[in-house]
Amino acid sequence: MKQHLHELLATALARLLADADASAAPTLQVDATKDARFGDFQTNLALQLAKPLGQPPRALAQQLVERLPQSAQVAKVEIAGPGFINFFVAADAIQSVITRVLAQGEKYGRDDSGSKGRIMVEFVSANPTGPMHVGHGRGAAYGDTISNLLAATGWTVWREYYINDAGRQVDVLATSVWTRYLQARGQAIPIAHRGYPADYIKTSAEKLIHEHGDAFLHPAASVLDGLPADADTPDHASDAEKADIKAQQERYLDALIARAKALLGDGYQTIQQAALKDQLAVIRKTLSDFNVRFDQWSSERALVDSGFVQKALARLTEKGLTYEKDGALWMRTEAFGDEKDRVLIKADGAATYYCNDLAYHIDKLDRGWPLLMDVWGADHHGYIARVRAAIEALTERKDALNVQLIQFVTLSSGRMGKRSGNFVTLQDLIDDAGTDATRFFYLTRSHDQHLEFDIDLARSQSNDNPVYYVQYAHARICRVFQQLSEKGGQWEASAAAQALHRLDTEHEKALLTQLARYPEVLQRAANAYTPHTLVFFMKDLAEALHSYYNVHRFLVDEDLELQNARLALISATAQVIRNGLGILGVSAPEQM
Repeated sequence: MKQHLHELLATALARLLADADASAAPTLQVDATKDARFGDFQTNLALQLAKPLGQPPRALAQQLVERLPQSAQVAKVEIAGPGFINFFVAADAIQSVITRVLAQGEKYGRDDSGSKGRIMVEFVSANPTGPMHVGHGRGAAYGDTISNLLAATGWTVWREYYINDAGRQVDVLATSVWTRYLQARGQAIPIAHRGYPADYIKTSAEKLIHEHGDAFLHPAASVLDGLPADADTPDHASDAEKADIKAQQERYLDALIARAKALLGDGYQTIQQAALKDQLAVIRKTLSDFNVRFDQWSSERALVDSGFVQKALARLTEKGLTYEKDGALWMRTEAFGDEKDRVLIKADGAATYYCNDLAYHIDKLDRGWPLLMDVWGADHHGYIARVRAAIEALTERKDALNVQLIQFVTLSSGRMGKRSGNFVTLQDLIDDAGTDATRFFYLTRSHDQHLEFDIDLARSQSNDNPVYYVQYAHARICRVFQQLSEKGGQWEASAAAQALHRLDTEHEKALLTQLARYPEVLQRAANAYTPHTLVFFMKDLAEALHSYYNVHRFLVDEDLELQNARLALISATAQVIRNGLGILGVSAPEQM
């Protein structure tokens, strides 16, 4: 209906401008009204035309109304206030949404054409050095849902996870596992302060013992001999002292990594690969349990080993985008909006994380994905400019990279910290609150706002729990049809289309209006990258259903025509609830 009104106004505008021998290019906007007294939809087009055409907006509104094409779907048009045009939709036009929903089913509101183009969405990409925490979960829910929304509104979408399996963090993982392995074999070796201390490291160490026995066993003396001190941090240390102690701890950890490589030889790679495999298996399981899927998992190490990083550097150099200074290779990112140039290859010959990540983005573009969306944590805000600068330098496009930042999450039951060894994992949260509630709660607030996750509310089975409230609306509808079956009754769906005129109560009109809004909500949520827009709609739809359910009967034995019409309405409502929850990655149970 909104599109139909848009087309009517576009025709009226063209006629008005032709008659006035004028030109203007206002943004033609049609919005749902917030008060039913002012119709179903309204436009401020006349107000936008007032200045360029030099006429009062109410006079322009009258001229537009006079030039509107006739439409059986519009019952009445009124001019209100300073020049708003209000549209009252014909009853049968509103009721016809039921026929469309029931005919299209899960396709209602969707555009699966892929005609808008191709986009790759990279999200989560948590370091494979430990289980995912609840912060990763918000990015996972957002990335998966925005991918669903884009795919439902005309985009061809590819979902990718970038595995950061090269660099120092995987050395820290391997050495932490080896330390636990040595402890389990009776060696008195402390856990490095800057290592990974949590129990999942012990699990990997135990697997090593089971599969390799004493193959990696070395005496504690040979491991620790000559290493710098791994200093403790006093309780009342100043910030300057803490910084100095942290630097000492990092030097110890670097020395321990070097010692592990020297003593273990090829065994070091065995430990590292085993540890990575263990952590990736945990991450994959958690994401599977969370209803998150990827089309591809891309490895940073594989990208490096393939030689692509060097090829990407050569392309940058050929374009004059790199230079050498102080023995390092730099990228000219400042010229493209970054605050300063960035190092690609350090003086010791090691590639920076930025270097490999930039090569990965070039690889994504080379694979034929002209638009890239990255979903990052809010702490990566300062990283956007340097990646975008490099892509612009290579492609001469400012729009190739779209970054969505996910703000932080706190739990109502406490804090989290990956290095503490005592943190709440995403798997813990899923196991505790359930996949449906966890996903829905993550999406209840805009991703650019801080979120406090109320675990107690997510667990509860009450109308205060928003996901329960929406799912219960679906279950209630299913229960009506179950009761009809138990009574030996039958819904005459084919006859319902002739009975829709009976749906004339305020509750029915409210529900019909919500059903008609669904396609528009999908488009708006996808265009603005705001899944919470769909969440708000789902709560409004559920509220309309519950209000209707609490006042009216659906099984009206004495009036089968009315019964057929009402059953058609709630059947269409159940379909839209399923469609919307499906995009959110949430189930629609039939019983609760």
